[in-house]
Amino acid sequence: MKPVIYGIRNCDTMKKAFAWLDERGIAYDFHDYKKAGISTAKLHAWSKVLGWRTLLNTRGTTWRKLSAEQQTIETQSAAVQLMAEHTSLIKRPLVETASGHLLVGFDPAIFSSFIKPEDSAR
Repeated sequence: MKPVIYGIRNCDTMKKAFAWLDERGIAYDFHDYKKAGISTAKLHAWSKVLGWRTLLNTRGTTWRKLSAEQQTIETQSAAVQLMAEHTSLIKRPLVETASGHLLVGFDPAIFSSFIKPEDSAR
């Protein structure tokens, strides 16, 4: 099974992750939130493993454009609904590795620990 990288194609952090994978010859599948969306079931599953606060991007322009009321999130369900409606609120990249780990954000050292070239051949 190839790793799956979730995000938005034109994001600078995503471009770094793509370059890292490509430089190592690691094949991957890409899921573009802007084109394909993301299911609330997938967001709930990730939230159960990582915690919804880990997934929620509160540093970007999309977050800053939300009303104060929208930014007041107290539950996983509320966070998931908001991320499903505004996919730019999901931290990027999110990678499901071949071994089933979830990686959030791009850190070359962490990628090296969990993503191996042989994973993409499966």
